Amino acid sequence: MSEVEEEIMQGEDRRDGEDRREGEERKEEVPSPAPARKKRKFLLILFIAVLVIGFSFYYLFWNSSGSGVHSCPASSSRILAKHRRNHGDVLSIGKTTYIRLLRKSLNAKSGYLKKGQCDLFSGEWICDPYGPVYTNNSCNFIEAPQNCLRNGRPDTDFLFWRWKPNGCELPPFDPLKFINAMRNKSWAFIGDSIFRNHIQSMLCLLSKVDEPVEVYHDEAYKSRAWYFANHNLTIAVIWSPFLVKSEIFEDEQGKSKAHVQLYLDILEPKWTSQYNNYDYIIFSGGQWFLKTMVMWENNSIVGCHNCNDKNIKEIGYDYAYRKALQMSYDFMTSSEHKPLIFFRTWTPDHFEHGEWFSGGVCNRTSPYGEGQYNGKPVDHDMRAIEVEEFEKASKKGARLKLLDTFYLSLLRPDGHPGPYRNFHPFAKYKKAHVQNDCLHWCLPGPIDSWNELVMKMLVDEGYVSYN
Repeated sequence: MSEVEEEIMQGEDRRDGEDRREGEERKEEVPSPAPARKKRKFLLILFIAVLVIGFSFYYLFWNSSGSGVHSCPASSSRILAKHRRNHGDVLSIGKTTYIRLLRKSLNAKSGYLKKGQCDLFSGEWICDPYGPVYTNNSCNFIEAPQNCLRNGRPDTDFLFWRWKPNGCELPPFDPLKFINAMRNKSWAFIGDSIFRNHIQSMLCLLSKVDEPVEVYHDEAYKSRAWYFANHNLTIAVIWSPFLVKSEIFEDEQGKSKAHVQLYLDILEPKWTSQYNNYDYIIFSGGQWFLKTMVMWENNSIVGCHNCNDKNIKEIGYDYAYRKALQMSYDFMTSSEHKPLIFFRTWTPDHFEHGEWFSGGVCNRTSPYGEGQYNGKPVDHDMRAIEVEEFEKASKKGARLKLLDTFYLSLLRPDGHPGPYRNFHPFAKYKKAHVQNDCLHWCLPGPIDSWNELVMKMLVDEGYVSYN
C-alpha cells in the first residue's frame, strides 16, 4: 500500500472516530423523557388548580353582574369620596382586605362598640362598590319570586349600596362569628311572608360557613325550619300573618273569596305552641292588617275594616293591629320562658300609580335621598302603634329589642322585584301588563342589611363579638 493510500485510510479512521464521539456526546445531551412528562403533569395540575380557585372566588365573592368592582352610580360620588377619605380607596384593594381595614378603623374609634353612641336606624344609603357577599348563583335558598336577577331584572345598581347609620358605621355581617356564637341555639321568625324573605337572606349568609338542611315544612311551605348540623343551630319561620287566630279565604295570588275573620282575643297557636322551643325570636305584624276583615271578640263580632256592611261597625285596621300586638306582648311578658325578642317595625311598600291589585308599579333604580320620600299616612300610623305598644311591653320585664327597619326600608324603592317576581315577564311581549311586587325584596338586596343590624344589636348586648 502506498503512502498516499495509508494517509487516506488513517484520515477515514480519524473521521469515523470523531463521528462516534460526536454521536455519543449528542446522546448525552438529549434529556430522558421521564422528567419532561413530570414537568408537563405539574403544569397541568397547576393550571387546573388556578381554574378551580378562580371559579370558587367568582361564585363566592363576586357580584352577580359578573365584575369584581362595580362603578358607583353618579348620585353616590359625593358620599363615596367622603368614605374614601375615612377608610381608604376600596376600589384598589380586595374585598376581604377592605372589610378587615374597615373593621380595624371602626374599632379604633373611641366608644365604637358602646351603647348609645349612634342611631342605627337613621342614616343614609351609601355606595358599596363591591356589592353583596353572596349571589343568586352561590345561594340555593332564594325563592323564585325574590330571585330578581334570575328572573331577568336588567339593572344591577340596587346591589351596590350599604346602610350607613348616623354617628357610626354598621359592620358587615360576619357569618362565622355569628354562627359560632349561636351554637346550640334556635331562632324563630314569626309573622308573614316578609319573614320568609328575611330568613332567606340569613340562610344565604350563613350557608357560606355551614350548609343547612331543611327539616320541616308545612303543606304550603309557609312555615319551615332548617338545621345547621355542624353548629346544632335551628332557624325557623312560623307563618302567622296576624299573630292572632284568623280564617283566610284567598288563593296564592292574593284574591279573596270572602272577608278575613279575625279573632282578636285568641293568639295563633302555630307560634304560641312552639314559643318555648326558641332562644331568639323576631316577630312583627304587617300589611295583612290592611285587608278587608271582620273582627271577633268573646265569640261576637265587634266591628270590621272596609267591609261595607251597614250591620257591622267600621272600627279600622288600627284597632285590630293594636289588639294583636297587645295580646302577643301579654303572652310573652307573662311567660316563664324568656328568649331574647326582637320586634321588627312596619315594612312600607313602594307601589306607584296604583296598588298591587290595580296596576301599581315600582320601577325606580336608586334609593331615595333624605327628605325625598316620607311614606304613606298608613305607614306612620302603623309604626306609631308599634312603638307605643313596644314601649308599654318593655316595662313589663321581657327581654325586648326594637329592630326598627322602617326608615332604611322606606328609602329603598329600587330594592323590590317589581315585575321580576315572574321569570322573564317581558320575554314574549315587551309591553306586557304584569303584576308587580313592590313589598318584598330582591335577594341579594336591601333586606341583607337587616341581618347586619341584628348582629350589631347582638354585639351590643354581648351575645356576639366582632373580635
